[in-house]
Amino acid sequence: MPALQRRQLVGHDILLARHGNHISTMRVDRAAGRVVAYLDDGSVDSAPNLISPALRMPDTFRSILREDWKFLTKVTAAGFGLAGLMFAAAVAVAGGGADPNMTELLSSFAAYGSY
Repeated sequence: MPALQRRQLVGHDILLARHGNHISTMRVDRAAGRVVAYLDDGSVDSAPNLISPALRMPDTFRSILREDWKFLTKVTAAGFGLAGLMFAAAVAVAGGGADPNMTELLSSFAAYGSY
């Protein structure tokens, strides 16, 4: 996967080339797909955000979540399912054994891992 980066807005570059230092503020109109610039003299100019509608923009964290949310949900559910099975197996081994030392060992195992 390519490195995630902020999407570059083509409209900013177009407006900077047109007006340079005469721009007081700029904002992105996402609904219209444009960048709007307010100029020093009070006028307003805008430019499209995409050079071509078919242009593939770089991936962002939001775009990955938007496209792959079903896959990520399945992977998360599988991880929780596997953790549940492992917990159930540990409980079954601890409860099913007739040796009380085994039960004590399994219940205090986490204490050996922390220093």
